[in-house]
Amino acid sequence: MSVTGIFALLGGVGLFLYGMTIMSSGLRNACGDNLQTILEHATSNKFMAVLVGLGMTMLIQSSSATDVMVIGFVNSGMMNLSQAIGVIMGANIGTTITAQITAFNLGAVTPLLLFLGAAMYLFLKKRLWKHIGSIIMGFGMLFEGIAIMKEAIAPLAETPAFAEFLSALSNPALALLFGIAFTALLQSSSSATVIFQAFAIQGLLSYDMAVYLVIGAAIGSVTPNLLASLTTNRNGKRSAVLNLLFNVIRAGIIILLINIFPGILTWIQSLSPNDIGRQIANTHTIFAIAAVLIELPFTKQIIALAYKIIPMKPEETRTQEDRSLVYMTNITRVPTILMLRQAQLEITRMGRIAAENLEEAIECFFRYDAEQAEKIRERDETVNILNQKINNQMIALRRFDLSKNHMKRISMMTIATTDIGRVSGHALNIVEYSEELHSKKISLSDAAVSELREMTESTMKAVRMALDIFSTEDYAQIDQLEEIESRVDDLQKILIDRHVDRLMSSVCNPTGGVIFSDIVTDLERCSDHAINIAYALKERDNQFYT
Repeated sequence: MSVTGIFALLGGVGLFLYGMTIMSSGLRNACGDNLQTILEHATSNKFMAVLVGLGMTMLIQSSSATDVMVIGFVNSGMMNLSQAIGVIMGANIGTTITAQITAFNLGAVTPLLLFLGAAMYLFLKKRLWKHIGSIIMGFGMLFEGIAIMKEAIAPLAETPAFAEFLSALSNPALALLFGIAFTALLQSSSSATVIFQAFAIQGLLSYDMAVYLVIGAAIGSVTPNLLASLTTNRNGKRSAVLNLLFNVIRAGIIILLINIFPGILTWIQSLSPNDIGRQIANTHTIFAIAAVLIELPFTKQIIALAYKIIPMKPEETRTQEDRSLVYMTNITRVPTILMLRQAQLEITRMGRIAAENLEEAIECFFRYDAEQAEKIRERDETVNILNQKINNQMIALRRFDLSKNHMKRISMMTIATTDIGRVSGHALNIVEYSEELHSKKISLSDAAVSELREMTESTMKAVRMALDIFSTEDYAQIDQLEEIESRVDDLQKILIDRHVDRLMSSVCNPTGGVIFSDIVTDLERCSDHAINIAYALKERDNQFYT
């Protein structure tokens, strides 16, 4: 093969891959945030989850993109592994559509697709039409890349070295390993399968050889997900392991079946005789569907195996428990008074978690610990998840025939959840301040640290007292809380004035000065939210703090 031919082959592969990227990006942009919303609300019904994964991957033509989103949702706790494995299975079917599309011979209309897509993208002003133009242009690039590859690889049939390489792939084990490695390099089973199609159409690959390449491609396709999971928590890593397990088990099952029943491959070939490109596409699709049908009843066992590979840690168990509703589990089966009390207890529990987060964030500020900072972020995510779950239940309560007073109480409790969420949000701000001080190797003066400790103690006392008042509705301590909150307000002004004096006399670092002012403001706002929480269920005329 000449140098020109090698360049043509590489150019064809590059154009194909870029076309896939353009098409996938255009599809995602055209769909907007709807895809993530659909994925986020994938139900616990595993059959529905499979359909969601299938539909999404058909739309965006990228199982990797779907799987990465799944990892993100599992990582944040918005999706559990039971939902994740269903979506992953569906994505493995959806990704086979690319090979089905490219099995069509659309070379004659490719120039028209390129022109039409480019014209829409360049000259139409409406964003949606631009995205549709990029989709069409991506299709055109994809098919043009395939055409260039086909033309470039034709001379390879006469190259002894390449013929020797292909003869080695006649060994099923080597073909399987090459399929894994090649797909891991491309990071796309769709792309790898289409390239295998192109080689087979030119007579360089036999169908039997292509079968094992396709099986290997399914395993190699999990590479992007494994890489994406490196920065996630342990549950995010488990979702990537689920994908790997599904595809490894899939490979084992398919290899076993086609060796015990070789007639399966003969039947697949008979569906499209004399069209090896379509035969490979059908093999890709049928194997994916068969694997899902066989493995779907055993999802619990696959999830259990993922937990064996990445065992649960004690802190993970606590996080799972914290993110689950404890009291508002049977709101439709209890009297109104009891369901409102359950809501009150659930919100109080959420408040305790937020208060713990604030306390640990303060500790982290005075003595930075990267591991503790990460735990604070996870706990803030827990508060956000609980907030959403509680609010969903509160919305469900509104559907009942409740009195005006009961409806008002629900509204007041809903407002309290917002204040609690903001307390945890301020904790996150404090962690970010500590990280900035640590990264820039800045330290506050002893006077500044002493003043902050006084203010943090008062703030924490206010938050804890507010939660006690909210939980019991015993307002005997409300005057004391007001005094503490007033003291925190005064401290904010006093501390900032003192800090300005230190800055003027060059005692403090200017960057540290900005952080000092920010944390003082955050602490003062936490005390404001504490007042709102304490008064949430009590009638009063004055406005809430914001």
